[in-house]
Amino acid sequence: MLSLDDFEPLKLEHKEIFERIYANNPPRHSETVFTTLVSWLHYVDVKFIDRDDHLLISTEFEDEVRLRPPIGRPNADSLNDIIELAKANGRIRSIVGIEEPTKEWISGIHPDLKFQPNRDYYDYVYLASDLAELAGKNYLKIRNRLNRYNRKYEHTVEPIAASNFDEVMTFIRKWCLWRDCASNQMLENERIAVMYSMDNFFELCLSGIAIRMNHEIEAISVYEEMNPETAVIHIEKAMPDFDGIYQAINNEAAKTISSDYRYINRESDLGIRGLREAKKRYHPHHMEKIYFVKRENLLKV
Repeated sequence: MLSLDDFEPLKLEHKEIFERIYANNPPRHSETVFTTLVSWLHYVDVKFIDRDDHLLISTEFEDEVRLRPPIGRPNADSLNDIIELAKANGRIRSIVGIEEPTKEWISGIHPDLKFQPNRDYYDYVYLASDLAELAGKNYLKIRNRLNRYNRKYEHTVEPIAASNFDEVMTFIRKWCLWRDCASNQMLENERIAVMYSMDNFFELCLSGIAIRMNHEIEAISVYEEMNPETAVIHIEKAMPDFDGIYQAINNEAAKTISSDYRYINRESDLGIRGLREAKKRYHPHHMEKIYFVKRENLLKV
């Protein structure tokens, strides 16, 4: 029988394993992207099992364990393994991170399972062309603010590369000092995740752009391919001194991404009201929904 002891702690060196699995079954939701998982290891303990054409993943936070459905090629035996493990181990609270197609697949095997939507973790997915062009009435206010920024401030856009990487890191540290990350646990956890991603920027095969103003970097966007149609933006930061700069970095990233990808995934709002309102203002093409099943429902299977 499957045991939690069978799961191996996730490390950066496991990226190739995830790439092998995702080559044929790429992720749809940002929570499944390797960069997300490995960058937040300080906050959530992630472990996995490699089963050749699919992965099993467990996450632990404050002594509560959550499992993921098989990631990669659907496997009914592995699905039943994690269900039986959840039923046998009281520390396991739920099966989480269930994407829409996976939900339909699981329902075909266990039609009586009750899935609950996890709205706070729905990803916002936009047409890259919408964010690049900002055309039409829906984007009038954003377009006007961006136009004011462009008229008022001279700036250049450049890719994040080895030649400017030290400056990018200096900018991130400056941004954290402005936000006083150390005084807020959520911001401090985000800072640690951002610094891990950036410290391993090239190993994680990330891409990004920076806005330079008055010879200094004042905004960055960091992203990567999620699947052949979609890029996911992991990091977007800007200094507050220049009104419209967030609209500018959003737009410039979209212009770059839209040449290669149809969609931009801007991750979830985590249930934060202001963040939800900001993401809605950009009019997502669709939401990448995600579900979970509580242990008490699994016990009925």
